[in-house]
Amino acid sequence: MGDPSGEERLARVRLNFFACYKSDWLLRLLDLYGGAAELLRRPAAELAAEGGVMPETAERLKAQTAEADPEKELLAARRAGASVLTALDEGYPELLKRIYDPPLVIYLRGELRPVPAAAIVGTRKATAYGLRTAGRLASEVAAAGAAVASGLARGVDTAAHEAAVEGGGVTWAALGTGLNRVYPVENKRLAEKIAGSGGALISEFPMDRGPLPANFPRRNRVISGLSLATVVVEGGFESGAMITARFAIDQGREVLAVPGPVDSPVSRGPNYLIKNGAYLAETGEDIVACFPPERLFGLRPARSCATGGPAEALLKRLSPDGLDTYMAIAGAEEGLNADEVTSRLGWPVQRAAAALFELETSSLLKSRNGRYCRSA
Repeated sequence: MGDPSGEERLARVRLNFFACYKSDWLLRLLDLYGGAAELLRRPAAELAAEGGVMPETAERLKAQTAEADPEKELLAARRAGASVLTALDEGYPELLKRIYDPPLVIYLRGELRPVPAAAIVGTRKATAYGLRTAGRLASEVAAAGAAVASGLARGVDTAAHEAAVEGGGVTWAALGTGLNRVYPVENKRLAEKIAGSGGALISEFPMDRGPLPANFPRRNRVISGLSLATVVVEGGFESGAMITARFAIDQGREVLAVPGPVDSPVSRGPNYLIKNGAYLAETGEDIVACFPPERLFGLRPARSCATGGPAEALLKRLSPDGLDTYMAIAGAEEGLNADEVTSRLGWPVQRAAAALFELETSSLLKSRNGRYCRSA
């Protein structure tokens, strides 16, 4: 297809101004015409007749790509410290290249290290349990030497990225915007930390593309496409996390889910996945165990953060009720049963039960003969 640094590469960058809306049929046209440069030479009527696309779509493609300036785009990327990769370039992620509709172009800030990755995703409206669990799982996966992939969104995504960075691990953020338009705005500082700490920011969108609603479902296939396994922490049936899980299934990747309270709307997605065959994710070890054997070489055991006693970071992520309950149980030499927790704290049964559930799922408590004790 020619020199990847020459005409064909520029043509792909130009075509990407249109391709990022939907790339599968454009990839078919690339095969038909032998590359982007030849495709862009063809008139709209020919693209419609031979390529099997609607005349209106072919006309829009010609108009939008004619307005694009690939050389200006490459200059903008260089000024931002980003590289621009096509499937013809070294460095384009092999795992992403294998999905059904890989991005025509990816923009990259930071470093995509040659390590296996797990995606940890979930709702923007996460509960304290979801944020805490996402952070713990991300810490454990990162400590094992794997990368944590997510989407830089509020909620679960942010918790996963932050925990990986704080633990000195690697995290990759796939954006639904161009790299010059980090969204949400409050995560700009986090994005800088990711790119500056051995991680990476990845986008298939032109540098100044804003946060259009259609971008984010497409971003989700990149998250799963970069990853050997996708973990859904919290999310409803129609959430972006569930969309990511469906992409992972279509891409032949493993899917895991974190169980949650049955009366919580954000537990419906992961609980549904578990009922329908997804692996249950309680620890980072559960996640890493889903990687193909040949990808485990060089990884460390994914130890639970609670091994050898509760980590300070886990305690900081507890809700006020969870922390009060933990302190009450930690101060009882023989532990406490559920009735004793309720009595000692003066709480209704439902409130005490919710706090105990939080502590158990955080691996901070263990239950023995009906009594709750600290986990080592």
